[in-house]
Amino acid sequence: MLYLVGLGLGDAKDITVKGLEAVRRCRRVYLEAYTSALTVGKDALEEFYGKELILADRETVEQEADSILKDADVYDVAFLVVGDPFGATTHSDLVLRAVNLGIPYRVIHNASIMSAVGCCGLQLYNFGETVSIVFWTDTWKPESFFDKIKKNRRNGMHTLCLLDIKVKEQSLENLMKGRKIYEPPRYMSVNQAAEQLLAIIQNRRLQGEEPEITENTICVGLARVGAPDQKIASGTLREMSTMELGGPLHSMIVTGTMHPLELEMLKLFSVDSSKFENNAVQKTT
Repeated sequence: MLYLVGLGLGDAKDITVKGLEAVRRCRRVYLEAYTSALTVGKDALEEFYGKELILADRETVEQEADSILKDADVYDVAFLVVGDPFGATTHSDLVLRAVNLGIPYRVIHNASIMSAVGCCGLQLYNFGETVSIVFWTDTWKPESFFDKIKKNRRNGMHTLCLLDIKVKEQSLENLMKGRKIYEPPRYMSVNQAAEQLLAIIQNRRLQGEEPEITENTICVGLARVGAPDQKIASGTLREMSTMELGGPLHSMIVTGTMHPLELEMLKLFSVDSSKFENNAVQKTT
């Protein structure tokens, strides 16, 4: 059987009892190593699980999935995912491949950033479409995520922004020359994401548009959710652009219409609570 096991968001001990039991009876255990990251390394996981882990990068999962599924119809194989197993579409592809090969599978769920963001006090059913904010380059500066945030805000909904992760990426030169040389890992921070949003707002104004999202829109920065040193900060988008929340992983929320209870909760994490009274859009029912 193929087990897809969620590891949660913190450290080695966030795995469920059911998940740990499955891992310990598997002959091969893969650790998905490109859509997210725990606060501890592979060694700490191996020590706690009592199993050697095989790192599975994007190339392995997307192009060499057959190696993961090899003999999974004969003995148990586990595929470990930070958060919940279905936080990334490539994992659905792995399940479909297993089914096509006649390999049974079982999913063991765990906490995901998609639900854990409720720790800031914003109500989960008030969130709209989740977006990903990618690193810009000198020649590639997409703005499509901004339009999705704008649509959510127009509908009064909050937007969870998942921030870019670059792991095992090649430079254009090394890629073109076929050299397996990889760039150091990069993780987008809240202030980097806010800076890109501010740049888009400026671009839209130059085009004659006045976006629904401005420098004064209330946002929430979250870092290392689920870890002992988790940090949450709320404030304007402008304040987020100078916010330092420490190491990865970071997420950001652009708020929509807020219930008074949501507003009171965000004040617990505010950079400057006076800004809330002036800038937050509220609903009273």
